[in-house]
Amino acid sequence: MSPLAKEGEAYEQEHVHAVYEQIASHFSSTRYKPWPIIERFLRDRPNGAIGLDIGCGNGKYLSVNPNIYIVGSDRSTNLVGIASKHQPHSVVVSDILELPHADGIFDFAITIAVVHHLSTTERRVEAIRSVLATLKANAPALIYVWALEQDGSRRGWSEGGDQDVMVPWVMRGSKKAARQQDCVATTQTEDKVFHRYYHLYRRGELEEEILAAGGYVLDAGYEKDNWWAIAAKQPD
Repeated sequence: MSPLAKEGEAYEQEHVHAVYEQIASHFSSTRYKPWPIIERFLRDRPNGAIGLDIGCGNGKYLSVNPNIYIVGSDRSTNLVGIASKHQPHSVVVSDILELPHADGIFDFAITIAVVHHLSTTERRVEAIRSVLATLKANAPALIYVWALEQDGSRRGWSEGGDQDVMVPWVMRGSKKAARQQDCVATTQTEDKVFHRYYHLYRRGELEEEILAAGGYVLDAGYEKDNWWAIAAKQPD
């Protein structure tokens, strides 16, 4: 591994992986409703198809279509523990850059809000290449990343702004009541704020990285402050 790659790996460990391990339960409680394009993609897969959800989080997409089988994976041990409840699907702890799957055997893949956590262009391209390598010829991979162009959102990011940002995750403190002799004392725990690294994608950047990874684009678009693309690998 090159010094630059080691630096990127260490940065992501501190500002992505360690954060998700700490916020896993709270993060999972906010992730329950499938996004429309992703749900449609999964429901369009033929009966009996076998695919991957790389960076599956709490596994909310594993059971969308009961007629397909999905192997989920995530770097967070705590999130994988939550996702394991979505039987009969399988989940494993693994990194998108070191997937434990043979090449060319899966019918489809999804990787939702994952690639944008990698800290260099080279690592993001390698992540896409890693995903495409698992697929059969012409099999589709649906990739979602956060967009830079979010003028209408509460975040306020827009074209021309900084693409590499730290995004806070706030876990609100709670009040606890404790009886002390004849009275009840209330204590307030402090909020905890965690910062996660994101690379915000500009228009067309995801498609450029798919091409650089040896893939081609079947479809692409914008949904809810995200750029998405459906990609396949170039034939050998």
